[in-house]
Amino acid sequence: MKKSLGLKELIAIAVGGMVGGGIFTILGISVSMVGFLAPFAIALGGAVALFAAYAYVKLGVYYRDEGATYAFFKRTYPDSHLAASFIGWYTIFGYISTLALYAYTFSSYGISGSEWAHNDWVRKGVAIAIIWIFAAINLWSVKGMGKIEDLMVYAKLTILFIISMMLIYHGQTDLHTFAQALAHDFGQTHTLHILTVASVTFVAYEGFQLVINAVNEMDHPERNIPRAIYGAVFLVALIYFVIALAAVVAIPAQDLIHDKEYALASGAEAIMGNFGRDLVIIGAVLATSSAISGTMFGSSRQMARIADDGYLPAVLSHRNGTIPAYAILTMAATASILIVVGGLRLILEFGSITFLLVSLLMAVANFKIRRATGSSTPFTLIAITGLAIGSILILWYEYQTKPEQMLFILILYGVLTVGAWGYSRIAGRQV
Repeated sequence: MKKSLGLKELIAIAVGGMVGGGIFTILGISVSMVGFLAPFAIALGGAVALFAAYAYVKLGVYYRDEGATYAFFKRTYPDSHLAASFIGWYTIFGYISTLALYAYTFSSYGISGSEWAHNDWVRKGVAIAIIWIFAAINLWSVKGMGKIEDLMVYAKLTILFIISMMLIYHGQTDLHTFAQALAHDFGQTHTLHILTVASVTFVAYEGFQLVINAVNEMDHPERNIPRAIYGAVFLVALIYFVIALAAVVAIPAQDLIHDKEYALASGAEAIMGNFGRDLVIIGAVLATSSAISGTMFGSSRQMARIADDGYLPAVLSHRNGTIPAYAILTMAATASILIVVGGLRLILEFGSITFLLVSLLMAVANFKIRRATGSSTPFTLIAITGLAIGSILILWYEYQTKPEQMLFILILYGVLTVGAWGYSRIAGRQV
């Protein structure tokens, strides 16, 4: 029987997971770090994502398990409760950080242009509210069809394309001026800073893994998993590059840096008036809304599955029918706490570190069974090295610029590590 998801739908799932507000968030922060080199650094982040995607593709085709990240690591290390617990905890909290990031972006753009635009607590309040709205929707009913996902994703892409073309058309920076600014920033910017931006923006590419969650609903996974994931990563990297390039050409760098939480909206308003601002806001709200709901839907079920195996509190495995109610509530509550205690940059960098770390663990797992998955040893080692360097660069950047923020992130990872270790002991005794 023909399965319900074809290649077009699978690419839409991956693109929808990645284009969830990331470009709206990372642009201003990237420009503040490397100036006119931001589009190229963001595209380089796509190369880092391809390293990560390689391991997911190989493991996805080999195992064909809808549990994806957690299931791959657990099955690669079947005798290690500690390994299964670590990957479960890190993956779930990575998804929680992306929920917080999407909600923060939704809020930043939703209130941009209002009298509360610069009020941090109003922004956080709106972000928390939208998380709980989608938690309520997920608790009530979540229904999705591949064709509807197509419509949502391609609507987002159309809006991003229109924004890019309008910014380029209305921009005041000519090619010669841009080339001079680019050459200046290239001469003044250390290569390490460019690599750091590529690592920090990695979270904007998170989401391609969702293709593997649909393995039971697709035809020919051995062919469609690599096509969908590689195609989606390349497409998203191209989208991010084009819109970032359009933004730095059209919007003054100081405006992108000053209004980094909603840089595109404020820049588009200055150039195109209310229409430009409203178009960007619609794009950001559409992107983040679908990403919040989709992330909560998929990750809450993965949380319940991890709890089923004994690596999270048993209460999180409780389901009302097929809906993991307590997992949804826990994810919403934890994301809300993360929003309260951290700002946009903290959430962004915590998410990037987490998914770099999880992707690194996937690359290590793929290396362990590289002969079974048919993986190239040199490329697998390159992937491990690239993802490890990316993780180190973010931590080094935090240490150099905001040591107190790095300390908070390390404490948070310490808590996760202790929790994962404790539940690995509990699960081990239950066997």
